[in-house]
Amino acid sequence: MRAVVAKRVERGDADLSEIGELARAAGYEVVGELTQTREEDAAFAFGEGKVDELAALSVETGADAVIVDNRLGPYQTYNIGGTLPEGVEVIDRFTLILDIFGQRAQTRKAQLQVELAELRYELPRAEAKTSLAKRDERPGFMGLGEYDESRERDIKNQIADIKRELDAIAEKEETRRDQRRESGFDLVALAGYTNAGKSTLMRRLAAELDVDENEGRHPDLDTTAESEDRLFTTLGTTTRRADTGKRDVLLTDTVGFVSDLPHWLVESFESTLDSVYHADLVLLVVDASEPVEEMREKLVTCHDTLYERNEAPIVTVLNKIDRVDEDELAEKREALSALAPNPIAVSGLTGDRVDELRDRIERELPDWRFERLVLPLGDDTMSLVSWVHDHANVESEEYEGEQVVLEFEARPSVVERARAKASDLAAVDA
Repeated sequence: MRAVVAKRVERGDADLSEIGELARAAGYEVVGELTQTREEDAAFAFGEGKVDELAALSVETGADAVIVDNRLGPYQTYNIGGTLPEGVEVIDRFTLILDIFGQRAQTRKAQLQVELAELRYELPRAEAKTSLAKRDERPGFMGLGEYDESRERDIKNQIADIKRELDAIAEKEETRRDQRRESGFDLVALAGYTNAGKSTLMRRLAAELDVDENEGRHPDLDTTAESEDRLFTTLGTTTRRADTGKRDVLLTDTVGFVSDLPHWLVESFESTLDSVYHADLVLLVVDASEPVEEMREKLVTCHDTLYERNEAPIVTVLNKIDRVDEDELAEKREALSALAPNPIAVSGLTGDRVDELRDRIERELPDWRFERLVLPLGDDTMSLVSWVHDHANVESEEYEGEQVVLEFEARPSVVERARAKASDLAAVDA
């Protein structure tokens, strides 16, 4: 499929690099580009003369679609479509992103979230079709699709049904997070702009551990996380057990953020972002090889997305340092210090300084509690000792006559469970 990409900005020069990447990620060949600097036109978004240029460029390049790196209203889509050659589709930024999401959705949850976002996007367009039909302006609806009188009602019913199913999935995932914490796991989420290298970094952190041993206890753990130089490689969540040192850490990779997303699109993926919002620690990954202004804009986007609901501390990870020298890295650290205080710089690709990241993760996770248990010697006690070894960091285990003295550090919930089990043993022994 061939596409012309276009963008309107109110001031400065329009940058088409990202929309070009998005178009290629969706499977389009970019065959033409057009930009305009002016205030938004209510009817066409662009000026009418520029839309005529867009139509001529579509004919010249044989384009199948015009992809606009702006948010188009239903009537703007209709008006631009009426100017373009027959058969040329009008696609705005958010339709394109939804197309990519739809191609990448593998799990039921991801598919539901994509469908929800598509329906929320389509709803105002269905309302516009109703209005156009009442005015008898029907032919093809110029990029809006055919008119169906019942479609608006159907969309609202489908949205309600999908939200109920996603709520049920979210409840199960919350229960699973609680079970993991009770089992002694710390939950760390990778967040960041799309294509920042999160999946590569995840594979590096988990490279020395096999998650197969956990399949029975945590059947949702994936053994792979794709690492490709393209946008939105990861759509759902991928969780793997990470090697950080003495603590048991589950690391979750999530869909990448992208700038200028409307609230309905972010809300559609709210249950995926729950793995970030409810983590014990968030690693905010940034591509250190990009220009500092782009890094700043992307950090702002990420912080805006996380701001209202995130509960965990955030550590900024400057990734891809194999592509920058030390002087440039130092300048970027200084320039971004307000948004990213005390960041850690690594290369997920080469593994450079990843050990420092592992140490930082351990330091930033919530404090463990120390506990000393004195237990009566017996078979049930040995079962408890074994359980503590599986869920905590045991510092000493000593046998004194008919007693076992166990000293360990663990999450508060694990300490409480160990105390309860010890109390049961003491009661039986008495």
